Amino acid sequence: MAKKLFIKTYGCQMNVYDSARMAEVLAPLGYAATEDPADADMVILNTCHIREKASEKVFAELGRLRPAKEEREAAGAPMIIAVAGCVAQAEGAEIIRRAPFVDVVLGPQTYHRLPEMVARATRARAKQRGVSHGAGILDTEFPAESKFDHLPGISAPPGVTAFLSIQEGCDRFCTFCVVPYTRGAEFSRPVDAIAAEARRLVDAGAHEITLLGQNVNAYHGAAPRSGMSAGGAAAAEWGLGRLIRHLAEIDGLRRIRYTTSHPRDMDAELIAAHGDVPALMPYLHLPVQSGSDRILAAMNRQHTADDYRRTVDRLRAARPDIAMSSDFIVGFPGESGADFAATLRLVDDIGYAQAYSFKYSPRPGTPAALMADQVPESIKAEHLERLQALLRLQQEQFNRRSVGRTLPVLFDRNGRREGQFVGRSPYLQSVHAAAPGDLRGRIVEVTIAAVHPNSLSGRIVDTAPLAQDVARHRPDEAHA
Repeated sequence: MAKKLFIKTYGCQMNVYDSARMAEVLAPLGYAATEDPADADMVILNTCHIREKASEKVFAELGRLRPAKEEREAAGAPMIIAVAGCVAQAEGAEIIRRAPFVDVVLGPQTYHRLPEMVARATRARAKQRGVSHGAGILDTEFPAESKFDHLPGISAPPGVTAFLSIQEGCDRFCTFCVVPYTRGAEFSRPVDAIAAEARRLVDAGAHEITLLGQNVNAYHGAAPRSGMSAGGAAAAEWGLGRLIRHLAEIDGLRRIRYTTSHPRDMDAELIAAHGDVPALMPYLHLPVQSGSDRILAAMNRQHTADDYRRTVDRLRAARPDIAMSSDFIVGFPGESGADFAATLRLVDDIGYAQAYSFKYSPRPGTPAALMADQVPESIKAEHLERLQALLRLQQEQFNRRSVGRTLPVLFDRNGRREGQFVGRSPYLQSVHAAAPGDLRGRIVEVTIAAVHPNSLSGRIVDTAPLAQDVARHRPDEAHA
């Protein structure tokens, strides 16, 4: 019988990608997915360390898992519990100390070694029958070899959309951020490896691929081997703009996105790709965090608010219909009313289709956590409410401007009602529409008719091909 694997994923798209790859690494050991953690032979918590109280949430989840582990142990069916991801990287020893029943703690760069860790944990559990604590395996190193060199190929169909990790780590060292400490220095995968994985994803059914990285537009991967000189000189590096052009040549890859970016790394080649590559979607998440130059300097963002405005102007010159998204932090240490007003002005100047905003929360080990002039929670809450009201208004206005437009929608799943399907516009808006045939996996022209709180609805422009599909697949009544 197959062993059952449950993975709970916290945080960003990179963690979603990592969870899928961990499942693939464990598949040769006989592990198959289950939706019930109590029924699992192995549970992995793939954690995120960005948000406030991240570690407390992990320990709370471990507390809920412990009775299930003990019950299975008593029944002679052991459960392996593993904690992966950025909380594991930052607080691995503390996890082992506070939750000694955890068997494996592993960082984001070591999950290619999961089979070895599982084997060690299994051997340790065999020696400890009747003992409640786990194996206590801790692997949070930054290995010299890339984990990507040791991962298996894609084993499960990715669906209509897929994530592809092309870059990890960050060298920017923003003062509020833990990523450089939990994900390590910037590393970019070679173009050949990325293109091969993209082709496998497309062959498995993906029409849209989102390229992932902690600082994805800092990508600088080794060029294809075919680009080497006759003398065998070392290959040059490609940036993200050239990589996108290369991937856009893959037959069947209809859409390309990338996230998350840093304003300092929006170079001319990448901006030009937004104007030149039809497959590159006209929607960009470009975090700015604050509109105040003083706060941007304290954050070590290495750009000013006007630098950001100019970058957006260049993007809009290259692709006039591009829609912008961003991240904002309110209540950073020392932020004054004037600093917050500067953020509101920036939001007014740019006009966002969507944005994420948060109250600043100190992350252990970061320089900002030690700064003086921490902002009171009441002021953070007030400022966040005002900022989110403005961002919601801009999002509603952007969505209302879609009414009456005809947009190409990539449908990827069934809707709540019979005959209804849900997909995404080029601007990442959720769109639902009814059709006589199956829309999943198709890009279909949809005229937007209405705006809802979290989605748009519309009408299929031409249903005739869909009706013909239904007729072709309808059983012949003469043979009923």
